Amino acid sequence: MSTADLLRAYDEQLRSDAETPSAVAVTRMGPLRLVEFAAGRGFVTYRDLGGADAAGIARLVAQARAFFESAPSVTEVEWKTRGHDDAPGLAAALRAHGFVAEETESIMIGEVERLIQNVDLPAGVSLRRVTEEEDVRAMCAMQDRVFGDEVSEVYANAVVARLARADGMELWIAEHDGRIVSAGRLEPVAGTEFAGIWGGATLEEWRGRGIYRALTAARARSALVMGKTLIHSDSTEFSRPILERSGLVRVSTTTPYVWRRAIGA
Repeated sequence: MSTADLLRAYDEQLRSDAETPSAVAVTRMGPLRLVEFAAGRGFVTYRDLGGADAAGIARLVAQARAFFESAPSVTEVEWKTRGHDDAPGLAAALRAHGFVAEETESIMIGEVERLIQNVDLPAGVSLRRVTEEEDVRAMCAMQDRVFGDEVSEVYANAVVARLARADGMELWIAEHDGRIVSAGRLEPVAGTEFAGIWGGATLEEWRGRGIYRALTAARARSALVMGKTLIHSDSTEFSRPILERSGLVRVSTTTPYVWRRAIGA
């Protein structure tokens, strides 16, 4: 498949309800989908902005901000922008309404079979899928630390609760002597050709040794068993070269803009 084919499949299949399988509530506002998740997270996404000009886009941003501001349970909202969208004035409107840009990531897509490869693991390292709560909490804590965040019980609770819903999500780890050294999850997208690979994290001292590539290959094998033919992921500049070596290609970029409710507001 060409890069254009992959991007078209992404826009047509993923930019819909399929993008947010764990949503608690979804509200339509013009072309926007305003999504509420557990643990106080909000999310804004859309297939396109309906040809709106800069003034129209500014109105949509203001309306979305007001919507979430009126929902006291929501403490943080991510507006997911894509680099290939026709969205005049969007970045300026988001900044004007209190959204702060985070790191731009690459939208990576590839055919599942290209990711399935044999990778020699370091001695003593093994891969497995985890389902028990103790393992899940240890995995979440490890990912928090790798990403430079405080260990979040709220996040771990949300992952445990979602795993209990059995919506297809799989959690995978690499471990050495009982210690988790790398982790990631697989997200099959119902009604599409896609599965997503997310949350990739490897302890610094274990990087560059093929562990993450092996974890990616293990998730790809599982996706193939599910009947999925395409893999997608949003990738930092650190992990992008790893995914490219595994067969994914960069089709566009995505920049999250985040609004956080002021403490006490």
